[in-house]
Amino acid sequence: MSDPTTTPPKRPTAEDTVVRNLIDRHARERADEVFALFEDGMHWTFSELKAQVVAAAAFLAGQGVAQDDIVAVWMPNGPDALRMMLAVNYLGAVCAPLGLASRGGFLEHILNNSQARLMVVDPRLMGRLAEVQARFLRTLVVAGTGGDPTPAPDGYEIVEQALDTGVPVPLPPLAQPIQPWDTQFVLYTSGTTGPSKGVLTSYMQRYAHAFSARHIGATDRRLIHAPLSHTGGIGNVYGMLARGGSIALVESFKTDRFWSDVRRFGITTTSLLGVTLPYLLQQPESPEDRSHPLKTIQIAPVDASAAAFSKRFGVDVFGVYNMTEISAPFHGEPNPEVRGLCGRPRPGVEARVVDENDLPLEDGQVGELVVRSAEPWTMMSGYLREPQATADVWRNGWFHTGDAFRRTAQGDFIFADRLKDAVRRRGENISSFEVESEIARHPQVREVAVVAAKSELSEDEVLAVVSLVEGASVEPEALIEFLRTRLPYFMIPRYIRVMPALPRTATQKIVKHQLRAEGVTPDTWDREKAGVVVKRDRL
Repeated sequence: MSDPTTTPPKRPTAEDTVVRNLIDRHARERADEVFALFEDGMHWTFSELKAQVVAAAAFLAGQGVAQDDIVAVWMPNGPDALRMMLAVNYLGAVCAPLGLASRGGFLEHILNNSQARLMVVDPRLMGRLAEVQARFLRTLVVAGTGGDPTPAPDGYEIVEQALDTGVPVPLPPLAQPIQPWDTQFVLYTSGTTGPSKGVLTSYMQRYAHAFSARHIGATDRRLIHAPLSHTGGIGNVYGMLARGGSIALVESFKTDRFWSDVRRFGITTTSLLGVTLPYLLQQPESPEDRSHPLKTIQIAPVDASAAAFSKRFGVDVFGVYNMTEISAPFHGEPNPEVRGLCGRPRPGVEARVVDENDLPLEDGQVGELVVRSAEPWTMMSGYLREPQATADVWRNGWFHTGDAFRRTAQGDFIFADRLKDAVRRRGENISSFEVESEIARHPQVREVAVVAAKSELSEDEVLAVVSLVEGASVEPEALIEFLRTRLPYFMIPRYIRVMPALPRTATQKIVKHQLRAEGVTPDTWDREKAGVVVKRDRL
């Protein structure tokens, strides 16, 4: 008899993986079952989902969107974003979602790297396009009605979204069938030695990611509060669509609404960042703490709060490790007690801990985690227009995560630290390069290094170490103000340290590991202690 822990699952087909096929099948087989619930009380059954998506797809086709085109979508979580993102895939086109905080050089790079000629945009975001030079973008499809619109700059064709879900609209025929290995999304993630990279993710990769979670089934309803521009957002929407389950989509995570959302939507599973658990645990204890439908959560990273959360709320906690480029390579048992425990490689995945020469290390030694999959297309297809970066990260046939791990004698993998210069702050991967590039634009800054600083809660805070032009001076508050319109809110440093000169090697490279080790020194300015508030952009 075969061993179910080692036997690879059936290789999925286009019927199992492709969004168009999944929507058509569910609308045919379970038309009246609910797929999506929204904050305003609206819901879509699978038949309504198809009607919404097909109408949006017909509208986009009328604007010239064709199979394999890249279409940017820049919208907050909600029915408009969900409809348009799935419509792009329904046409066999590639969706490139943008985070709401995108602006300035960060936004410009993404638009020009994607080369999207059409973008679906919330009207409240259009004004930010005046800050950038988008060389390829020509058409703005304005979708969504919340709040006051901002005027778009000149040079774009502005089209108001107009949908009629009650009238069947013929779609243009596909040039060829959509295949599991076709690109579904370009998801932008943090670069570590350069600007953000567009990760090409196939339907097969999204499917592998979805079914890596063995504790979730077709009867589950998942709360989606991560931005749809993230793997944890649109990836989990896709996962429930692939299973035939259901979702509740909310704009963002809110501590004071989490349990009420769980109860009113009938949520059985969700994902949470490790940083959110302390906030939930700090809420006053109540006799209602275990009166809810939530059964399981996934958390990254695992720390002491995981066990406390499980015990108090009666929920099974599963650790998870993932990156946009891969597909959740590990699975583990519920309620891990070891900090950083990620589990063991799931069937079809190999993982190693290696040294700087890619040679495997002994159990217990800390090195870089590298992974690969036996099944093609279940990890990223590459970085968009970045062949060298793709080759570098896949050297010797293994994907190099840039994260430090150790393996136990029992075969479990434990997260130890980050090797890369990226900073992980409250669920966002932040490229030190991009933050440095914007700080360096300040006329009084001579050089800058951005590193991770320890947070009181979880993950990292952003520390910027600067040296100034000779004879110059700048107040930290003024530097923060300079960055407000140039960086997403989560990239703006919490800590600023001014030094006469940054430490360098003999080859004139900045010694970042020294700055990281020194951390928050007595002369480091802390904007939180100074009362300088940097908030999420609200629409």
